[in-house]
Amino acid sequence: MAAFIKVPFKDHDNIETIANGFLQKNYSKEIYPIPIEEIVEFKLGLDIIPIPGLHKAFDIDGFLSSDRTSISIDESVYQSRPGRYRFTLAHEIGHFILHKDLYEENFFKSIEGWKKFIEQFPEKEYSLFEWQAYEFAGLVLVPTRHLDRRSKYRIKQIKALGIKNESVILDRTIELLAKDFVVSQEVIRRRLINFKISS
Repeated sequence: MAAFIKVPFKDHDNIETIANGFLQKNYSKEIYPIPIEEIVEFKLGLDIIPIPGLHKAFDIDGFLSSDRTSISIDESVYQSRPGRYRFTLAHEIGHFILHKDLYEENFFKSIEGWKKFIEQFPEKEYSLFEWQAYEFAGLVLVPTRHLDRRSKYRIKQIKALGIKNESVILDRTIELLAKDFVVSQEVIRRRLINFKISS
């Protein structure tokens, strides 16, 4: 069965176009951080279900139900890790948007069913499945137009302090951008891979 699960090809540019369309439809304001929880609940109509011990038991922060009507999320992430919580929601919406057909073809009703669904993927396809959702989440939470403006502002602000070391400037810029967008520094670093930061 695993050999038949095939993830449709989408590269970074395809996903950015889809993410921009998603934001245009669901949140076109020029204000950040992007209110992903409100978009999930009020625009998409999905339930958010906190589950105690989800990460400890299954090594995941969250998952999308096969009928695409709810996102289950680790309760501790939901309650006390806002950046991780926001990213998990955006990641699962990546699956909701990009992988609709795969969810419709593989019905499951429980966490165990979700695990069996994931185990059907060949390694290469699973890596692509997760990478696409990760890219989507980063592009939705840190849109390029906001990243461009905000990174220039932060670099100018840091340089005004007399700091000249490029490595220090980059590290501090990433720290500040992570706070601006309420995401992890890792998310900002990965976004910058496809974005030329400049002063």
